[in-house]
Amino acid sequence: MPQAKAFPFEASLKKLETLVETMEAGELSLEESLNAFQEGIELTRACQKALTEAEQKVALLVTTSAGVAAQPFEPSDDG
Repeated sequence: MPQAKAFPFEASLKKLETLVETMEAGELSLEESLNAFQEGIELTRACQKALTEAEQKVALLVTTSAGVAAQPFEPSDDG
């Protein structure tokens, strides 16, 4: 089974920070601001999902009897 491509968390977080700085500068048009806001919301949701999945994977690792044996983790499709 092929490994799913890892979510680029750090790059997404950096992009989100850049969007916030750009919007805070107040030099965007209304349309550009709305587009930046929409992109920011999408990045926020994707980062939150990645963090939740990582937290669930850590919980699986911690609860195994050996403490280090990983169990396969399949994220749910419901977000």
